[in-house]
Amino acid sequence: MNTRTTLTHAQGLIRKFEARTGQVGVIGLGYVGLPLAVEKAKTGFQVLGFDRNAARVSQVNLGASYIEDVPEGELRDLVLASRRLEATGEWSRLAAMDAIVICVPTPLTRNLTPDLQYVEVVTREVARRLRPGQFVCLESTTYPGTTEEVIRPILESTGLREGEDFHLAFSPERVDPGNKRYTTRNTSKVVGAASPASLQVALSFYRQTIVEVVPVTSARVAEMVKVFENTFRAVNIALVNELAMLCDRMGLDVWEVLEAAGTKPFGIMPFFPGPGVGGHCIPLDPHYLEWKAREYNFNTRFIALAGEINRRMPEFVLQKAMRLLSDQGLGLRGARVLVLGLAYKKDVDDARESPAAEVLGLLAERGARVDYHDARVPRHADVHGAFHSVPLTREVLEETDLVLILTDHSDVDYPFVVRHAPRILDTRNATRGLLAEPGKVVKL
Repeated sequence: MNTRTTLTHAQGLIRKFEARTGQVGVIGLGYVGLPLAVEKAKTGFQVLGFDRNAARVSQVNLGASYIEDVPEGELRDLVLASRRLEATGEWSRLAAMDAIVICVPTPLTRNLTPDLQYVEVVTREVARRLRPGQFVCLESTTYPGTTEEVIRPILESTGLREGEDFHLAFSPERVDPGNKRYTTRNTSKVVGAASPASLQVALSFYRQTIVEVVPVTSARVAEMVKVFENTFRAVNIALVNELAMLCDRMGLDVWEVLEAAGTKPFGIMPFFPGPGVGGHCIPLDPHYLEWKAREYNFNTRFIALAGEINRRMPEFVLQKAMRLLSDQGLGLRGARVLVLGLAYKKDVDDARESPAAEVLGLLAERGARVDYHDARVPRHADVHGAFHSVPLTREVLEETDLVLILTDHSDVDYPFVVRHAPRILDTRNATRGLLAEPGKVVKL
């Protein structure tokens, strides 16, 4: 294809994006896709969300939000009033899109290797409808090389050429569920592409919606940026988790140590221990980098060790709970244990990869009579059965042998818990500053 035609496809897309007349398709309406679709619609784009979950499609089209970070009133206005946002399960409508953004899960297999089945399936659906003059971008977290080694060949199997007929980029999501300060719009966006022309198209697409867009030289760089960001957090959380285990052995308060260390005005960042790591990123993403490194005969020992430490924390919490019960002359089997918080972090309703859920499972497995309270996660099921959040009443607390604070939601009345629970294991420092008789509250 000649240069004039190449420029025409890229420039045509750029003109549409700058005028906000381009049709935007977002595949996957979860924690990443729905907020992105909403932001695009708010800035004037016509947006069509694709999801194979019929219930999600129906909810979006009714203006009913199932994502905490997407206000229902805002969604309703975009769907029912301005009609800038719609959801569908019909792949055939991809052909009409100018931009197609892929926001699907990238889980791990049982062997901790990347599972790109969702990315590959939707990319094949895109390829079946791919036409000249379309822009495709992956936002799902993955290992460096996915965009050019997996997605590009599938799309080019149509006979269309990347950088000439269509444009391809990677821009990692940076969603932090529950964060009221940093949203999709004001969180800086890294963008890398498979070709220079595609980079210009991608920058134009995101600059209409995101306050700061950061270009990098390739899709591989952008993919590495994302897995590094989450690996950085995983490694530092592992450091403070190991410190917590050491402080437990030495009879020191790890929270006091960390608070004092945090007063240093340089050379340190705040990271905190807990019952483990959870969510859709930190427990998974480092393994993507670890797996890819093996292709280069490189052993990421530091990353592997961090993962090992973080995976030990639920068992450590269990053992500490057993010690506290033993101090009261109780065994774990038959003991009444109340778990406070089941979401993977405070003030969200997401229990994916939640260490609190893992601790609950370990307690049930060893015969404890375990209940939980989390108004944001009203139901939970695992191999041990179905659980329902119980009310946090005085009677519930007083009848419990041990309360485990595993997720420190802001809407929990911790002074009330401290007054009425016989003993508490606080893994999140939620009871900091509260007065209690000696030994009643034990920290991680």
